[in-house]
Amino acid sequence: MSFKRFAIYYTPPQGDFASFGAAWLGWDLVSGQSVAHPAIQDFDLSEITQTPRKYGFHATMKPPFRLADGASVETLITETGKICRGLAPVTLDGLKQHQIGRFLAFVPQGDESGLTALAASVVRAFDPFRAPATEAELTRRRKARLSPAQEANLTTWGYPYVMDEFHFHMTLTGRLNKELLAPVTQALTDLSTSVLPQPFRVDSLTLVGEREDGQFAEIQRFALGATAQNPVIFTFPS
Repeated sequence: MSFKRFAIYYTPPQGDFASFGAAWLGWDLVSGQSVAHPAIQDFDLSEITQTPRKYGFHATMKPPFRLADGASVETLITETGKICRGLAPVTLDGLKQHQIGRFLAFVPQGDESGLTALAASVVRAFDPFRAPATEAELTRRRKARLSPAQEANLTTWGYPYVMDEFHFHMTLTGRLNKELLAPVTQALTDLSTSVLPQPFRVDSLTLVGEREDGQFAEIQRFALGATAQNPVIFTFPS
């Protein structure tokens, strides 16, 4: 399978939380297939999740990038394993639902400093694989009226919201109209409260790729701090 871009995600391990996220968004990163939404009468779940659906249920650690000249997918997979073996897992108190601007997401509870440091390490480690941003990409990002720090990140790392501007979040909706915020928030509470991880542990990272149809799918999942006794835990089927 060929991919247009690559990224490093946090994705939840297989279980109730991952199943909830796949069904809520209507897309399963692991299988690379659509999933039926839960039945909700108060709003059109397919419509409000259209924007985040292509990316799957995740938190971005290294934003999507095109491969640099001379880099290969095979080398990227091999080096991802090496990088992850050198990174330590992070544990936080849990996750909670939160409104960010006009969309809803899960965000961490507790001290995020370790998670922020992990994300910064990932951004640095994978940057040699990233092709430079094009002028069109830079122009599009700058339409968001970036702060000086965000502009510096864009110039250096190809994305504004990394390093000190990074905020871990698992996107659940696109931009919501004001009248939808309350019913969507309530539906999320009803469906997710019992499956939210408490505590919340990031002990693996996932290499994903953007397919030719624009959908992202898991390529390979790696345990952090892996050893011969704790190897790669999932491989995307060829």
